[in-house]
Amino acid sequence: MPSAGPRRDTRGIVDAAALMARVHFRRHEPAEELRPYLEHYWLIDWDLAEPYASHVVPHPSVNVVFQRYGDADETGGPESRGKVSRAEVSGVGLGLFTQELTGVGRVCGVQFRPAGFRPFAPAWPVSRWTGLRVPLGEVFAEAGPDVVAAVLDPDTDRARVAALDAFLLAHGPSPDPAAERAMALVGLVREDRTVRRVSELAAVAGMSARSLQRLFADHVGVGPKWVILRYRIHEALERAASEERPGPPDWAGLAADLGYSDQAHLVRDFTATVGVPPTAYSRRASGS
Repeated sequence: MPSAGPRRDTRGIVDAAALMARVHFRRHEPAEELRPYLEHYWLIDWDLAEPYASHVVPHPSVNVVFQRYGDADETGGPESRGKVSRAEVSGVGLGLFTQELTGVGRVCGVQFRPAGFRPFAPAWPVSRWTGLRVPLGEVFAEAGPDVVAAVLDPDTDRARVAALDAFLLAHGPSPDPAAERAMALVGLVREDRTVRRVSELAAVAGMSARSLQRLFADHVGVGPKWVILRYRIHEALERAASEERPGPPDWAGLAADLGYSDQAHLVRDFTATVGVPPTAYSRRASGS
């Protein structure tokens, strides 16, 4: 599954315009050998006079995140005095992810394709990490402070990307036909809006619903129904924040497009995931 380059959309980022106005955000492609397994690298730097809380509705993806904040001294070295540096594996997030950004900071992240993480950590099902953020060393035992510094210290994006490539290539990927199958099925859900039920996806896959559930638990970290619902919410977020429409979104029409039985079901899922009803979010995103 070759990559077509880093995604350009902001799906999943709540109030993306407000975030982009405050941080320097960019995406980069990984080394060619890694592209079948990774969405992209995502890099953020900021220098804020006032704190800002960012909110993300996570994709069904595992992320590896290297981060540095200029709040305190945790690493001890003279070159990092006044800074906290750490790295973690962030499993698929089940709810809204909120991170407060303060002062000066830097993040270098790896977003794996759904099911793309297992080939780098084949000892465990991906569901082991779902909803968790664990230190990188708990998954990759030899990943110490030198690895974190190699990723976060360079001044150029090229050098940071090269360090991320080197880290990942040292840990795989291990060939895994089941992971490739799961990646393809998640890709189908993301791209084909007519796939709205687990039974439909199981039929396309030529497997029972129970076998599909096991495949997703082992290689994606969440079930196929969860994936279908999450991509619906991403679509609704993007439509709610769209600047191309002349008026408020047609929520009833959007609910039908996304396979909801009625508008009320869309409103309920959107509110539970994002924290505000879609109409309130749309007004906030449009500045009205």
